[in-house]
Amino acid sequence: MNSAFFMMIAEAAFSNPFSDRRVEVDRRIVGAREGAGWHEMLAPLLGQLEKRIDEFVAANAVIIDPDGDEETRAIGVSILFHVFHRYMLQFDQLIEEQIEAGEDSCRAPFAAACLEDLVSFGFDRKESCRYVAIFYQVRRAYFFISKELVGDSPCMKRLRARLWDNIFTHDIGWYERSLWNRMEDFSTLLLGETGTGKGAAAAAIGRSGFIPFNPHTQKFEESFTRAFVSINLSQYPESLIESELFGHRKGAFTGAIERHEGVFSRCSPYGAIFLDEIGDVSIPVQIKLLQVLQERTFSPVGSHDKVRFAGRVIAATNKSLDILRHEGKFRDDFYYRLCSDLITVPPLRARILEDGGELESLVTHITHRICGGPVKIPVLKILKEQVGRCYAWPGNVRELEQAIRRIMLTGSYAGDTALDPEKEDSVERVMTSGTLSARELVEKYCCELYERFGNYGEVARRTGLDWRTVKKNVQNK
Repeated sequence: MNSAFFMMIAEAAFSNPFSDRRVEVDRRIVGAREGAGWHEMLAPLLGQLEKRIDEFVAANAVIIDPDGDEETRAIGVSILFHVFHRYMLQFDQLIEEQIEAGEDSCRAPFAAACLEDLVSFGFDRKESCRYVAIFYQVRRAYFFISKELVGDSPCMKRLRARLWDNIFTHDIGWYERSLWNRMEDFSTLLLGETGTGKGAAAAAIGRSGFIPFNPHTQKFEESFTRAFVSINLSQYPESLIESELFGHRKGAFTGAIERHEGVFSRCSPYGAIFLDEIGDVSIPVQIKLLQVLQERTFSPVGSHDKVRFAGRVIAATNKSLDILRHEGKFRDDFYYRLCSDLITVPPLRARILEDGGELESLVTHITHRICGGPVKIPVLKILKEQVGRCYAWPGNVRELEQAIRRIMLTGSYAGDTALDPEKEDSVERVMTSGTLSARELVEKYCCELYERFGNYGEVARRTGLDWRTVKKNVQNK
């Protein structure tokens, strides 16, 4: 009986917390009713776990052996799960304190106590120190993914689950055993329209890297607030991009009157650099970035010194990389260095189409953030009256945030007046008007999906069509 219980706990511990699988496992452990939520089941689950562990400790039956049989490993994972939740709220409080403190790493005496708890159960001290760092990483990842990427639509649920996998891999057991200190080799491409939240997704990844714990100072080696460095590549002229990326030495070129550190120099070995608008950079810049990704070193402008770069690389674009590659504007070898993972951030119109309550939850979240708490301003009512249910939100979440601010200032929002009427005629709108034939509707739907994802294969997967048929529909349109 204990064996089956600990095996289920281990399965829960290694499940993505944003996945349906985690809810199903928790429900099975506690025998909860159908439809019970994860947070509803956590307290009884932890109560059962503590009781079973106490029984094992009293019987001197606890054996910690990462190389043992499946049951022995499951007991070890269950104890990790137990200790993690014992200190979970303190990790959450540390995250809030670190946000306030900024770049100076906060002391965390409770983390030292957490380490000693693990040692008392029989874990190796060095491994225990690593587990404490992973505990902190898990809470940061959950905090930034759940706090910054809200919404109950299926596509947003999938996005949160994808971001978790990007940080901890598809199986956190793989991550814990072999990859926790190897993630710099995994680059990520974020795709999606302007204003969808690619920056928030990148920040969630970049602030959730593994940061070692130092038991002597009772601090984590670095503040996660300086672990994420971003640059919008479209805002710099060609002549300055290399300097902004890699820095320059004094006198390297006319006007270089002092030494300058680029974003690669400022990036922490425990963090990530975010290259926004990667689709806008020229071929020469792509070649230089490719060399950095291949060799993990770079040289500031005007210097022959090799500087080691140890962070992750996250890139984003709102352009179709398929088209850019076809036109010879984006190198294939650079693309293949960036695409360890491809994540598409969904547009607001798709989120609203999937879940009618998505707009309401976003309006509540954004107004709360703007005002620092709940407000009684009828923002949602005004939006529904003035832009209507079928408004396409071409500026996505960024437009919605500014729409809310405009309503707070003026009491009204009429939508984007520069919107092309033809583009406003989206699939959901024409479906209600009944003006298209079935063939035309399929063509239009394929075109909209291709504009959103920029990939024939992804459109084929979502429509159930052959990719050649998708390509034909897009090109015909």
